[in-house]
This record gives sequence, structure tokens and C-alpha cells, in this order.
Amino acid sequence: MTNYKFNLVNSMKTTLKRAVVFLGILMVVVSIASPVCAQVLVPRVTVGVEKADSPEEVAVTIQILIFLTVLTLAPAILIMMTSFTRLIVVFNFMKQAMGTAQVPPSQLLIGLSLFLTAFIMSPVISEVNKTALQPYLNQEISQQEALEKAQIPVKAFMLRQTREKDLALFISLSKIERPQRAEDIPLQVLVPAFVINELRVAFQIGFILYLPFLIIDMVVASVLLAMGMMMLPPVMISLPFKIILFVLADGWNLLVGSMVASFR
Repeated sequence: MTNYKFNLVNSMKTTLKRAVVFLGILMVVVSIASPVCAQVLVPRVTVGVEKADSPEEVAVTIQILIFLTVLTLAPAILIMMTSFTRLIVVFNFMKQAMGTAQVPPSQLLIGLSLFLTAFIMSPVISEVNKTALQPYLNQEISQQEALEKAQIPVKAFMLRQTREKDLALFISLSKIERPQRAEDIPLQVLVPAFVINELRVAFQIGFILYLPFLIIDMVVASVLLAMGMMMLPPVMISLPFKIILFVLADGWNLLVGSMVASFR
């Protein structure tokens, strides 16, 4: 019992010494670092509304706000006014038809759709850069003229992919006068007509993609039923056959080639 008390007292003394040494080191470090911290300048950020000296300052501020708003709407513009909609819908149909719920991942399909969209839209982007962006950067045309010229190749691309039936629907819904030329169709009419046509074409392609994989499912289910293996899920057996069929037919090459050719 005496030895236990002696050991306990020694351990308490050791712990107390260590605590004193640690506090001493901490005080030395704080005393050294305090002059350095005093020399560090912390910036102050302020947001306020001040009186403008000229109308040009207000115009520049409004332009910056409009530019930031356009940046927030950039994903919607990319989806609604390019080939992205048809590509991503068809790729998802292909994944569901094969029965691979997680392969390829959705992020991979979205990335592939974005790169294919840039490839398909490259002539339109080049035309916009040549006729609108570069003259505006060289201060040859105004901002309004640049926007009007940039709309021409984009409208031409969407008009090639849009049916007259869809355009007539939205023209009648918007209750505007019938445009005399295709170039006079406003974007608020052309964009929704273009989108519903893209969805129609994507669903048609998806139906065609489903047919060969559906035949494989039916054949496998019939064979399993004839063999009396009704407890075995047909999807488990048909999935390898679907994958090998897609690989042997060079499915990615055919699918991507057909999708790109459908826009040209």
C-alpha cells in the first residue's frame, strides 16, 4: 500500500512538471509570434451603394450584372440551344436498354455528351466568333449588333433541326404575327420548338435501340421457360449476351457516328 501511494505521488509530480514545461514553451511561442501577427494586414471587404459620377459608371455596372446573370443561365443555354439534349437522352436510353443501371456512370455520359456537343457545334461556334465576337472585340460593331449577328448561325442550326409543325404550334401559342422569313422567328418561339423536336427524335432513336436488346431478353426468357428454370431471373442471363452483342457490333462507334451524322 505504501509503495502504491509513493508511485502515485511520483506520477503526479512528473505530470505537473510536464504541464509547467509545456506552458512555458507555449508562452515563448506566443511572445515570438505576436509581433509577426501584428505586421500581417487583414483586408477589409465592403459592399455598398455610392453615388455615381457619370451615367457611364451605372451602365458598366448594369452590364456586369447582366453578364453574371448570363453565366448563371449558361447551363440552360447549353442544354436548350445545342445538340446536348438529343445526345444525353439517347445515351440514357442505351444504358437502360442494355440493363446496366450504373455502367457507364452518368458523369461519364454527361462528359461525353459535352465533348460531342462541342464537336457538333464547332461550325456554329466558329461562325459566331468570326461574324460577331471578333468584330466586337476589335470595336468594329456595337454590343447590340454583335448579339444580333451571333443569333444568325445559332438560329440557322436550330431551324435545320426543327419541324414547321412545332414552330407553328409555338407561334400560335405566343399569338404573334406569322414571320415572313425564318430569320425573323424570335428565340422565345424557336428554342421550345427546337427542344420538343430534339426530344421526339431522341425517343425515336431510343425505341430503335431497345429492339435488339428486347429480342435478346425474349429469347433468353423463352429458353429458360422451356428448360423449367423459372426461378432464375432472365436479366441475369441476358446481360452478358447484350454486352457481347454491343461489343461485337462496335456499338459505340455506330451510335456516336449515327448521332453526329443526324445533325448534318
